[in-house]
Amino acid sequence: MEATQLKQLVDYVYQAEKNKQEITKITSSLYPNLQIEQAYLIQEHLIEQKVGEGLSVIGPKMGLTSKAKMEQMNVEDPIFGYVFDNMLIDEDEPVSMSNFIHPKMEPEIGFILEKDLYGSDVTAEQVIEHTRYIFPAVEVIDSRYENFNFTLPDVIADNTSAAGVIFGYKMSLPTALELDVLGVTVKINGQTQAFGTGAAVLGHPAESVARLARMLSKSGKGVKKDQPILTGGITEALHLNSGDIVHVDYGELGQLSFRVTS
Repeated sequence: MEATQLKQLVDYVYQAEKNKQEITKITSSLYPNLQIEQAYLIQEHLIEQKVGEGLSVIGPKMGLTSKAKMEQMNVEDPIFGYVFDNMLIDEDEPVSMSNFIHPKMEPEIGFILEKDLYGSDVTAEQVIEHTRYIFPAVEVIDSRYENFNFTLPDVIADNTSAAGVIFGYKMSLPTALELDVLGVTVKINGQTQAFGTGAAVLGHPAESVARLARMLSKSGKGVKKDQPILTGGITEALHLNSGDIVHVDYGELGQLSFRVTS
């Protein structure tokens, strides 16, 4: 990919996010043969551009962490992107539809490490050993592509649809809970809409952090201490609409609620 085309594609997805405007997927016409490695290059430059404009990376986020979804997409690894400071939503403030195009929500379990982890052999056991806290979280995803229509390279280039995040206040020790069997229930307007367990995330949410470390090791990077790490959706992504009142019960890990406004 030539430098001029790379810049064009970075600006394409960046302006769509900035202006909250739908776009057709990159692979439809702009770059039909976009590969995963090239998509991560676009993502990397997108992140650099946002940082250059004064935004700060809060931490990484994982996507495509369902084994069934990975098999469906014919990939061996999940995908990752990054959460920025302008995406943070306090639990006490509403999620405003005006800040998004067509938002969906996913309940997740967040990790905060007490030690940087590097290498191609990082394990889930090491993640648990070096985790300071785990916490409940909700990610608001908002693909910039029309009708959420995209290929795997498209969504990687779009920073894995990162748009918003709500971090729960309750912090727990990773050894205090069996995260693989932890049940999570999502209710919208009092009606149960989804249920899942921690095992939906690569068998165990700690494996998601370990997989991220192993993926980043390919470019000489790792997962950093003190950064919140989102491990991936426990249930399917659910559409949000103005007027919705969302309540997520994470069992022993706590609860998280928010409302949606226009």
